[in-house]
Amino acid sequence: MSRQTRPHASVLALLAVAAAWLACAAPVAAASSDWANNEQGRVRLISASQGTGGQSDLRLGLQFNMAKGWKIYWRSPGEAGYPPQVDWSGSENLADAEIRWPVPHRFQLFGLQTFGYGGEVVLPVDAVAKDPAKPVRVHAKLDYLTCAEICVPRKATLAMTLPADTGGPSQQAHLIDRFRSQVPGEGAAAGLALTAVDLVADSKQPVLELTASAQPPFEAPDAVVEGLPETKFAKPEVTLTADGRDAVLRLTGQRGKLAEGTLAGKTVTITLFDGNRGLERELTLGEEIGAGAPGAPAASNGGGLSWSGPGVSPTDFVGILGLAVLGGLVLNLMPCVLPVLSLKLLSVVGQGGRERRHVRQSFLASAAGIVACFLLLAAGAAALKAAGMAVGWGVQFQQPLFLVALTLILTLFACNLFGLFEVRLPGRLNDALARAGSGAGDPSHREGLAGHFATGMFATLLATPCSAPFLGTAIGFALSRGLLEILAIFLALGIGLALPYLAVAAVPSLAASLPRPGQWMVTVRRILGVALAGTAVWLLTVLAAQDGQVTALVVTGLMIALGGLIALRLKLAGTLRKAVPAGAAMLALAAFAAPVALPGSTDAGNRDKAGAAQQDSADWRPLDVAAIDRMVDDGKVVFVDVTADWCITCQVNKKLVIDSDRVQQRLNQPQVVRMRGDWTEPSDRIANYLASFGRYGIPFNAVYGPGAPDGLVLPELLSKSAVMDAIAQAKDQQTAAR
Repeated sequence: MSRQTRPHASVLALLAVAAAWLACAAPVAAASSDWANNEQGRVRLISASQGTGGQSDLRLGLQFNMAKGWKIYWRSPGEAGYPPQVDWSGSENLADAEIRWPVPHRFQLFGLQTFGYGGEVVLPVDAVAKDPAKPVRVHAKLDYLTCAEICVPRKATLAMTLPADTGGPSQQAHLIDRFRSQVPGEGAAAGLALTAVDLVADSKQPVLELTASAQPPFEAPDAVVEGLPETKFAKPEVTLTADGRDAVLRLTGQRGKLAEGTLAGKTVTITLFDGNRGLERELTLGEEIGAGAPGAPAASNGGGLSWSGPGVSPTDFVGILGLAVLGGLVLNLMPCVLPVLSLKLLSVVGQGGRERRHVRQSFLASAAGIVACFLLLAAGAAALKAAGMAVGWGVQFQQPLFLVALTLILTLFACNLFGLFEVRLPGRLNDALARAGSGAGDPSHREGLAGHFATGMFATLLATPCSAPFLGTAIGFALSRGLLEILAIFLALGIGLALPYLAVAAVPSLAASLPRPGQWMVTVRRILGVALAGTAVWLLTVLAAQDGQVTALVVTGLMIALGGLIALRLKLAGTLRKAVPAGAAMLALAAFAAPVALPGSTDAGNRDKAGAAQQDSADWRPLDVAAIDRMVDDGKVVFVDVTADWCITCQVNKKLVIDSDRVQQRLNQPQVVRMRGDWTEPSDRIANYLASFGRYGIPFNAVYGPGAPDGLVLPELLSKSAVMDAIAQAKDQQTAAR
């Protein structure tokens, strides 16, 4: 490629990234049937994709919006009712269709126990096209029972056509995926484990005792036993440990006709559920649950080692990996990474006149640092998940010691850019790395590979408080799966973030097109030093929000003292000059001790862990998940914003969209309620709320209302039109139907 064509190629590359960015925010076509309406609610067919896209596997759904007080039934309805039944025989080019059943709710009326769904629910449907190269016409004759105090059977005929030449996601893709994540599986992804099922000797009634564990802890565990038509089991008596991580559920048979001991050897299906997460296990009563038992999970560590779980095909997994690479690439355009990219730009300029080998090695080292840091993050996330702790993208910014460490690094980088000192490793190590990175006897390239590798790791750390298009989907999938999936997807994210570095490494001549080194670099270095110092100040404001202003002020003073000491070093000589590193180390240790030793954390700890932290105005209510349903029942629209002081994308959304006059005018309407969850500090309730949507990072925004009782999830990067449209759609059922 000639030099004349390189700028054009760069422009085309930027346009490609911009087009991908815009594509993720662009509205997608609906793929659904018309609504079938009645007094008890309404139902329609929906598709997760706009067409087959040449794929045999199709993700469909039956979307029910039930009127207040009405319900439909689960596959095993309990002591009354029957589940929805579908005749697909009128379809064209459809080989198979199977309903998947999300976790049910237990209902009790007139002493009868039943299981079903109220409000909005989507029954995911796994369908297969006979010929993916042709359109698929889905025709469903639906027979279902609706019940309140009385029961009314209903029928509906639903139809939609999926073209073969389209395959992008539809508006309903997130809705289908949300309820698909609630379909009980082997339990690892939901953090549930069934460790024992015991038959209890009882001369009057058959009794089962289930021993289970949960990570995060149980809230309201329940269980259903299927496969024993001779008896019905009452709602279990639940005994929880103090930390809520272990439970014993005692199920007593009602109106049983079985004699004592005759349960042994029976094959049953046990569904354990807690809120919207569930576990399903088929087993033989009387046999010990183990790795070889029917239905046992593939791994017992709660994390799973399989590459994919129920409902995830290899093609889907490859698609998720592609999204991860694209999400990592887009992170390069986010404000979190810009300071490091600027530093690397200076490094490139400093390479003026260098050999291709030097340029290639330095950029490969930076790319390796990025990938290595992502793999370390993946290993840490997997370890925390296995330990039962909540994990998410950027949660390390909830830890004061991490904030101090990153502030210290930024302070040192800023001092370096101001020319107060040069970053050097210990002599022998530095010489060895310099020889490895740039060849022996080349003193002008003494930082070697280590400095470039550290730059890559630093870029990754600064990227973590940002979210971006495609990133949330990839992170959400990874953190809901097992160890191998987490490692694979984080590796793909790292490759995506490293792509610009890999591009320069592949074509080192790109560096030659940049300006030559000169005096202007001194000015640029100082500007970048101010930018990094500003980033350090921002981190100190996050520390103040978490651990109190006293701690933040002390750490600020120590960082200023550190910078002053380093500056003073230039004017000292002899013994005093040699004592500066020891003094700097003492100041750094004091900064790490401040969050632990000072009482500021007590003062700052008054914020509600569920998100009742300082709100920007009295118009914002703390996030209260339980209150959302009540408000929706009263006809209100609820706008939820989950944010954190350390989340840069959240602050961008707030400034450019949420706080804009147009959106504020809509949010100020009497029927709209604002709720804000603050995740600046760790909160299990907020983590569980995000996980219910398959999300493990922020920003997160959702809108609830009579037309969307289960919430409409907005994209990570908000737009005014997206917020306004979601509020209008959630406002009433007529709007949502369009």
